[in-house]
Formats: sequence, structure tokens, C-alpha cells
Amino acid sequence: MFSSLPISDLILLVVALAGAGAVTGVLAGLFGVGGGTVIVPVLYELFRILEVPEDLRMPLCVGTSLAIIIPTSFRSFMAHRKRGAVDTGVLKLWALPIIIGVLCGSVIARYAPPEVFKIVFILVAGFSAIRLIFSRESWRLGTELPGKPALRIYGVVIGVLSSLMGIGGGQLSTLMLTFYGRPIHQAVATSAGVGLLVSIPGALGYIYAGWGRAAENPDIVALQFPLAVGFVSLIGAALFIPTSVLCASFGANLAHRLSRRKLELALGLFLLLICLRFLVSL
Repeated sequence: MFSSLPISDLILLVVALAGAGAVTGVLAGLFGVGGGTVIVPVLYELFRILEVPEDLRMPLCVGTSLAIIIPTSFRSFMAHRKRGAVDTGVLKLWALPIIIGVLCGSVIARYAPPEVFKIVFILVAGFSAIRLIFSRESWRLGTELPGKPALRIYGVVIGVLSSLMGIGGGQLSTLMLTFYGRPIHQAVATSAGVGLLVSIPGALGYIYAGWGRAAENPDIVALQFPLAVGFVSLIGAALFIPTSVLCASFGANLAHRLSRRKLELALGLFLLLICLRFLVSL
């Protein structure tokens, strides 16, 4: 498929992906998200141009996004931890439940039609955007985090939805933490750690899911995409990762310069735009 593209178009794609990687890194640090809300739409357009079959395109985007998020989330998490803003207690409690949820989502990805991924993306991103843009102090579930059993359930839900959206779980965990009165800066910093809990098992799960789909359908050759391992595109990850990792610390520094309300509005508007993009694509 790459050979069918003119050299000028191929160069443009490489430059665009490297640029998108830089934007992804800034967003990872700024919003505590792994960048999947940028990565998935960009990869979707790339794979469409390269004529990846429709029924494989969305899971390939999601799996590749999770792989890309691994180093980006790590860089973002380390930058926030240096500032002492991460709630490590919540992360430790969430570790196992989130991993369980991610693995469940990966199993669903093996059998789900592409519309499922888009609908989950739209619903979660849309709800998160409304919560952040029209936020009121009264929009809370409590002033303190719930007990350990409820937090573990939240962890499983975050894991499942994140693995189906191809995100690092940042926007979901940020939403949940702010609903319980946690300051936005602490929520963003803690969410950067959630990205690691989601992305590593998520990428491995999508590799497994893609291999399973290929085994069930012999007509699928390397998922119709060069250098793909299961539902993870190695070339897509290779073009995104360098610039995204380099730029993550810039976003983290910017996040701590913004006021609480400005940070909420910025994240809310960003999520709303992405939500509208996928709604149009349905």
C-alpha cells in the first residue's frame, strides 16, 4: 500500500504524523491524557488513505494508539510526579482493577464491529466535555473519594472504556476525580499515571486480539497493513513516539501555569471537537 502512494504524499504523511506526535505529547502533559483522542482520529485518516479494510481500521487505530501512549504517559507521569501532584494512593488501589478492565476490553475488541469503538468514543468524550465546559461546584458526587470497593469498580470501568477508545484513561479518571472534589491539577497529574496502567496491558491485549482475528480469517494478511503486529501498527507507533515523548514535559509545565478554570475549559473544548469529528464519521 505504501508503494502505491506518490513520494510527495508519503513525505506529507510522515511529516503530518511527526507533527501529530508533537501535539500528542503536549496534550499528554497538559491534560494528563495519553493523547489517544488525537492519535485515533489521525491514524483513522491515515489508514483510510492506505485502504485498510473498514472492519479492521478502527481496532488497528485503537491498538496502535495504546502502544504509542506507553512512552508518552511515562514521560508525562514523571513530569507531574516531580511536582508532587500525583496521588499515588489512588494509583496503587486502581492498578489491578484497571488492568482487569483493560484485558476485558481487549477481548471485546476481538469481536466488536467498528461502530462500537466510535460510539463509546463519542459518548465518553461528549459527557466529559459537557462536565468540564459547564462545570458547576454543585456537580459533584461527594467531597471525598468513595471507599475502596467503589474505587475498584471505577477502576474496572475506566479500564474497559479506555481500551475500547484507545486512550490512556486520563480523561475518564480526571472526570471521576473532579466529581469527588479533587483539584483539577491533582486529577490531571494522577491521570497521567493511569495512562501507564491502561496502555501497557492494552497494547498487549490488542496484539492478541488482532492475531486471533487473523487466525479466524485466513484472508487477512498481516491485517492488510505492513509491519502490523496484531492490532498494533509498528510503523504508526514509530512515527508518533519520538516527537510525542519529547513534547510531553512542555505540556506538563504549561498545565501548572494555567488556572483551574482555564484548564477545565481547554480540556472540555478539545474533547468536544474530537467527539464531533467521530459523530460525523458514523
